[in-house]
Amino acid sequence: MLTQTWQKNDKKAHILIWIFSAIVFLAVTILDKLTLDVNLGFNPHIFALLSAGINSMVSVLLIAGLIFVKQKKYQLHKNTMMFTMALSVLFLVFYIAHHLFTGETKYGDLNHDGLLSDEEKSLAGTARYLYYFIISTHITLAGIVMPFVLYSAYRALTGEFSIHKKLVRYTFPIWLYVAVTGVIVYLMISPYYN
Repeated sequence: MLTQTWQKNDKKAHILIWIFSAIVFLAVTILDKLTLDVNLGFNPHIFALLSAGINSMVSVLLIAGLIFVKQKKYQLHKNTMMFTMALSVLFLVFYIAHHLFTGETKYGDLNHDGLLSDEEKSLAGTARYLYYFIISTHITLAGIVMPFVLYSAYRALTGEFSIHKKLVRYTFPIWLYVAVTGVIVYLMISPYYN
């Protein structure tokens, strides 16, 4: 078993975790509605591709982290999970950059006018409903899971492994779902990027 890395300070941790979670939530919510008309000199949809790549790596690393902890390779588990969290921060940067520089893309919008004609709806078919289900659960669970990921990490770093284990029992599958569906969302929406 690992030893305690951080000094336990629940009051400070609660404040920092909720402030960070609120800032990220507000940034994603507000910046998702804001589009900057800037010529970057490259296709800004590259940020979405990078985000999907990171989500793929996060998915693999989450599973690797689970395997390592089951094998009692605790230091390797810790390193893997800390790297996974760092990648998740990088994902957020790319996610915000993508939405900031490209705006919203509607599933099925072939002519990129921001509206779905009856013909575009017909061509998209029932896959539209699957996409909307996946994206809505992805976004909702991504917003919910963040503070739990941070609390899980905090409990592990303060040596409270029994609490950490109870938290990750719920946090892990949600985080994995968010990472995997992030890739699926990209694969489904990217054909409609202009």
